[in-house]
Amino acid sequence: MEREAMEVDVVIVGAGPSGLATACRLGQIAQETGQELSIVVVEKGSEVGAHILSGAVLEPRAMNELFPNWKELGAPLNTPVKDDEIFFFTGAQKGTRVPNLFVPKTMHNEGNYIVSLGNVCRWLGEQAEALGVEIFPGFAATEVLYNEDGSIKGIATGDFGIDHNGEQKSGYTPGMELHAKYTVFSEGCRGQLGKQLINKFNLDDGKDPQHYGIGIKELWDIDPAKHRPGLVVHTAGWPLSESGSPGGGFLYHLENGQVALGLIVDLSYSNPHVSPFDEMQRWKTNPEISQYLEGGKRVVYGARAITKGGLQSLPKMSLPGALLVGCDAGTLNFAKIKGSHTAMKSGMIAAEVIAKALAAGRQSDELVEYKDAFEKSWVFEELYAQRNFGPAQHKFGNLVGSAYAFIDINLFNGKLPWTMHDTVPDYATLKLASESKKIDYPKPDGKLTFNKLDSVFLSNTNHEEDQPCHLRLTDPSIPINVNLPKWDEPAQRYCPAGVYEVVANDDGSKRFQINAQNCVHCKTCDIKDPSQNITWVAPEGTGGPNYPNM
Repeated sequence: MEREAMEVDVVIVGAGPSGLATACRLGQIAQETGQELSIVVVEKGSEVGAHILSGAVLEPRAMNELFPNWKELGAPLNTPVKDDEIFFFTGAQKGTRVPNLFVPKTMHNEGNYIVSLGNVCRWLGEQAEALGVEIFPGFAATEVLYNEDGSIKGIATGDFGIDHNGEQKSGYTPGMELHAKYTVFSEGCRGQLGKQLINKFNLDDGKDPQHYGIGIKELWDIDPAKHRPGLVVHTAGWPLSESGSPGGGFLYHLENGQVALGLIVDLSYSNPHVSPFDEMQRWKTNPEISQYLEGGKRVVYGARAITKGGLQSLPKMSLPGALLVGCDAGTLNFAKIKGSHTAMKSGMIAAEVIAKALAAGRQSDELVEYKDAFEKSWVFEELYAQRNFGPAQHKFGNLVGSAYAFIDINLFNGKLPWTMHDTVPDYATLKLASESKKIDYPKPDGKLTFNKLDSVFLSNTNHEEDQPCHLRLTDPSIPINVNLPKWDEPAQRYCPAGVYEVVANDDGSKRFQINAQNCVHCKTCDIKDPSQNITWVAPEGTGGPNYPNM
């Protein structure tokens, strides 16, 4: 069966904040100018928002520009931030609150909102459709299509009905080709196609390697007497300080008696025995966190990698026939621990550049003017001013790095006359297991702390089991022959969903087992594998987590 093809003006890959902001702004321009534009968004999740996971405290700057009347339109920004608290944990039972006077101003959240980013994306999807945009959920873009001159022609979605051996099943349906004058890649952190394009077109030449963190999040219903809507809590220090791992925790009081909490572990950590999932579980036992959870109930779990390299790691974002926006490029501002506003604005700029090019009769050329428009925007100004935050955290650690950030950002407004660099990719930071301290993580109690498999159940993850494994090994022998003796195969621990196991065979030998049905699409394995032997590709459409309110 041949794939059907559909011709459109613009195809957008991914219905996250950047992709939907691109679509909405294009739709607005079409209405304002009378320009007829056919715009399609493809989304691998079962619905818009199903794969969206973020803290999230939303800075509304981009939203204010895109929809100045968002309140009247019913945007789900319902909980304004009322209080900021930052703690440095010095142990399992100890924590010191940092006076606001000494907090980097990027961590102040006046005027921001605690949100479910998934619900914000669902709302943005409704606005996009009202503006004439077509959204196709459940269709994973798995292939970049090229014109004869090498420019981007569009994308193809994945086939349905392929078994684990690669053979067609009875219900086989081929994917669809979407041919566009311009394609926008907005897949989020470590996007499958974005990663390919960065490599193929050398878009990161002269840049620092991209850096990442893994964010592990839970949503709890808590005792109403303990609920403080609008409270934002951030933490640094224990337990990550014990293993020398950079990162920090968050706890946000949403509406409806819920709190969102989680731990972000920088994937630059060096001890291969670290398990980010278990670090998050024991982090919850500190009284500054557990006080809110006792008597409550955990209702959702999930995990997602975030890009945090900042300006020094930002690749070239234009290529012939296409643009990279949002976290597919890495526009998140790690100094704020926020990326939704910058992602949205990068997409809005893309929309304006594309609309102007289409109005001039152009197609499939490189939109080189995007660079200039981006660098004249407040996104670039923000990323430039806070460019040294991430490298300082890696170089000096959380405590000294935050002190540096206070001086750089609060006292000098990010205008110190140097730029710090972090040139070691996250996968290359692991020490040998034999040279690293083993970590004895406590057993979960089933009330405050939990195991991985029970947690994955709460992510509503579902994959068609009889399909090709979407976690591809370049060399199947490496996990046992290389990673196990050198690093005690860290995939067993860095994966927050129990996907990877080292299993003993009957004869005493060992094998590497991949439980792909557990995968929550966090992309950590694609990033942190020290042999760079694992490639994450999109499974059959609609597969993966189905997050409510995340």
